[in-house]
Amino acid sequence: MGSLEDGVPQKTTAPLLRSSPSSRGDRYSFFQRPRSRFARFLLFEKVDYLQWIFTVAIFSIVLLLFEAFLPSSVEKAEVSFQETEKISKDWMVLKGRGSLDFGESIWFEPSKLLEKFQRDDRELNLSSASTRPLVRSRVRKPQLALVFADLSVEPGQLLMVSLAVSLREIGYAIEVYSLEDGPVHTVWRSIEIPVKILQTSNKTEITVDWLNYDGILANSLETMRVLSCLIQEPFKSLPVIWTVHERSLATRLNQYSSTGQIQLLNNWKQAFNRATVVIFPNYVLPMIYSTFDAGNYFVIPGSPAEAWEANNFMALYNRDDLRIRLGFKQDDFIVAIVGSQFSYSGLWLEHSLVLQALLPLLRDFPSDINSDSLIKVSILSGNSTGNYKVALEAIALNLGYPRGSVRHSGIDEDVNSFLSTADLVIYGSFLEEQSFPDILVRAMCFGKPIIAPDLSVIRKYVDDRVNGFLFPKENIRVLTQILFQAVSNGKLSPLAQNVGSIAKGPARNLIVSETIEGYGSLIEKVLKFSSEVAHPKDVAEVPPSLKEEWQWHLFEEIESPRYSNTTSRSYSFLDKVEELWNHTQTESPDVRSLMDDSFSYSIWKEERYIQMMNARNRRAEEQLIDRTDQPRGTWEEVYRNVRRADRFKNDLHERDDWELERTGQSLCIYEPYFGEGTWPFLHHSSLYRGIGLSTKGRRSGSDDVDAPSRLPVLNNPYYRDILGEYGAFFALANRIDHVHKNAWIGFQSWRATAKKVSLSNIAERALLEAIEARRHGDTLYFWVSMENDPRNLLQQDFWTFCDAINAGNCRYAVSEALQRMYGLKKDWNSLPPMPMDGDTWSVMQSWVLPTRSFLEFVMFSRMFLDSLDAQMYDEHHRTGHCYLSLSKDRHCYSRVLELLVNVWAYHSARRMVYVNSETGAMQEQHRLKSRKGQMWVRWFSYTTLKSMDEDLAEESDLDHPTRQWLWPLTGEVLWQGVFERERNLRYKQKEKRKQKSKDKISRMKHRSRQKTIGKFIKPLPEGTGNSNSTVVTMSVG
Repeated sequence: MGSLEDGVPQKTTAPLLRSSPSSRGDRYSFFQRPRSRFARFLLFEKVDYLQWIFTVAIFSIVLLLFEAFLPSSVEKAEVSFQETEKISKDWMVLKGRGSLDFGESIWFEPSKLLEKFQRDDRELNLSSASTRPLVRSRVRKPQLALVFADLSVEPGQLLMVSLAVSLREIGYAIEVYSLEDGPVHTVWRSIEIPVKILQTSNKTEITVDWLNYDGILANSLETMRVLSCLIQEPFKSLPVIWTVHERSLATRLNQYSSTGQIQLLNNWKQAFNRATVVIFPNYVLPMIYSTFDAGNYFVIPGSPAEAWEANNFMALYNRDDLRIRLGFKQDDFIVAIVGSQFSYSGLWLEHSLVLQALLPLLRDFPSDINSDSLIKVSILSGNSTGNYKVALEAIALNLGYPRGSVRHSGIDEDVNSFLSTADLVIYGSFLEEQSFPDILVRAMCFGKPIIAPDLSVIRKYVDDRVNGFLFPKENIRVLTQILFQAVSNGKLSPLAQNVGSIAKGPARNLIVSETIEGYGSLIEKVLKFSSEVAHPKDVAEVPPSLKEEWQWHLFEEIESPRYSNTTSRSYSFLDKVEELWNHTQTESPDVRSLMDDSFSYSIWKEERYIQMMNARNRRAEEQLIDRTDQPRGTWEEVYRNVRRADRFKNDLHERDDWELERTGQSLCIYEPYFGEGTWPFLHHSSLYRGIGLSTKGRRSGSDDVDAPSRLPVLNNPYYRDILGEYGAFFALANRIDHVHKNAWIGFQSWRATAKKVSLSNIAERALLEAIEARRHGDTLYFWVSMENDPRNLLQQDFWTFCDAINAGNCRYAVSEALQRMYGLKKDWNSLPPMPMDGDTWSVMQSWVLPTRSFLEFVMFSRMFLDSLDAQMYDEHHRTGHCYLSLSKDRHCYSRVLELLVNVWAYHSARRMVYVNSETGAMQEQHRLKSRKGQMWVRWFSYTTLKSMDEDLAEESDLDHPTRQWLWPLTGEVLWQGVFERERNLRYKQKEKRKQKSKDKISRMKHRSRQKTIGKFIKPLPEGTGNSNSTVVTMSVG
């Protein structure tokens, strides 16, 4: 949606709701200013003077009545409309958004979305003009996920079933997810679309890998819980199309603001902002949800809801009983006047004109003021308790209608009862709208003949005298003529009855084609398909039979259908959300601290007293130690103890059971992850350990490795996305002995767990036994195979598969990277052979290696990735495009790097063993004997790679290049010069410490000592003196 600003959508509002050009006249003088439609109608059309004088008289009377009955002017009455006691919540929302002037149109323009689509088209053209041709392999169909709150029988399910049937015809593969089961499960099963029920009880998390899908279609406000999962990484950039057809939330926005529930309001706003596109079925909903507008609103008119409600209502209620309940007689002729859902100040003038056109019809009915007239006029607009009702009745009396013959009903009342009891329906609004009015669709579904002005959007679906009656909006007298044709002898004429019956059938499927085509074209614009995805057909190629009607027949086959009240269910859902939010707020730390201020203050006083006592005891102990002799030892022993304390200073933390168990194991499998959305797929055992690619999204209370702290380049979002799981490889390899102390190291993608191809308990035990028994030696064990990958349905060979998932440029990218890496000639274009010998390869980064071999693989990978980055960085960093993808791709290199371990393991003469993830059965792939003559052993040998690594380290250490260079950022920079420099530095530090020690000892030896003041001789005990005793006096020297 272009932007719907908070407040009143005025004439100058833009870009979401814009007044029609006829209402804009700021650039003209007063006499040149374009006049409103009503002014042109009165001044320039052929209106006779009697009608003009009569209209002016009615206008004067109405003004007097407004002064008499209303507390202020018409405009003030509209402003004070919110102050009435019992007003419909929906109407309050509409009134809160402001009103239009008479004859002024309001238009919805999704300007921001349209600009985005145009920008994407330009970028797609730029990518197609790349230096390398981009190829779409068309291996799999585009995948769509439809998400529902439940599978109850309601019109939203009918809409999505009809849409799914059409989308499947043009090439989409669809799966359905629902938070709860229901009767419509059988409908989805009958059209062969799989359904999965998400178990969300007991606060369990939703464990779905949404990255398997190219897009998600969510239906109704109740799917907010799923959207809250999609707000988190790594699902944050996945396209989401959210269809919202309820008004319930909009009616409570003012309540949330007034009661201080700002956080709840922000939660809903976050959900609306997360959706790529929010779809509404009519043009009123974007207005009442303007608070959440983020420029992503879109309107696709059309829904089976009107026909659905009309059919259900007619099946449940009798027309005659409804008339009696509403206060009408059986032989009353009821004319219903309906109009636009928007509020505008000229509404009362339109009603006056329609009532004036109805006046001649009173001659066919009893007109004595004391008798009860058989013609009844019911007007649907506003609310049932507002001041407009009083004014409207006064207008009718002044026009000459008998008292009580004109009634006013509000939109907060039962609209179905209002329409079903009517004999004739008149659309009395001259406001140009963008879609066919829903109220007319419902009236036609009830079988009522309709009379409407020949507005362009109405003329598109209504043929005059076929399925309705049309009159020119400039000439109100034609309406009177049509009324005489439609009413004969106090009843509907045969022509009108025929018009109503003809319109009833097609009205059920009035805008099906536009709705399905609108969804199809929008999905095609929003979704970005990778190179292995076959592009769907154009939506115009949907078979016409699927676009002619909704799939009613599928729902008619449901046994004992339970038609749920979607409105009451939506309000009950909001009640649950508010209750949960209030419960969370009362248990939050901030609220508890406010409730327990006195308790917290007493704890603070007690803690302060304890700290003071501890400090006093510590000082006393220090003084006591100073007074006693302590064996210090030599200075060398003291320095050694201090260094030992510093070394173990960081290890003084409490280790959990898994960490203690892990130290005694031969294998540790790391699970790289990014974002909270991956947490449900991570394991909790001593064999596994998580490694977070971002500090922000790490699991709390776990011993996961913080990759950015070990490899600072991961703090850069660009390289974090580019490296992907290789960021975890490089972070662990950087000073690996500080974090990993096991003989073997492994990795498993969280997506393998989501696809249910991760190691089972049996397979884990089998793998550990093979490793401890050294059954296969230096081996690459893997358990996710390429032949079972859904991207490889055609069972292609290695390089063909790599090309298929990389826009046809995998071979070229690898060849260029190896050429740059090994410094080969520019005309060299060979590739390491990866034969198709009936065996399989590893995908999805789920494998195990000896730790020493892993470091060798990382050494190769760092140089390869640096060469790959050197040829793509400039364009990809500037535009987001690279020739390995058809569109913008943050993870441009990821699909090439996913297969790189196979190339290294095959050509470095490592054994490759496939482990069945369920049974643990092992089968060696690409046996060494079959590789003879095909391996590039010299290219991938440790000696060659080590010498290349040292050359790069020497260049980085000595030259300090200023160019863009990824290699030094991905790990340690080590060569012989670094070792020598570090050894010299350690020697100098050691000599410096020795000299300091010698100087200190020398100072202690040569320091001046104070002379003895005197001696003290202990006196003899009393009564033990003798004649030989001598007295020694104190001498002061």
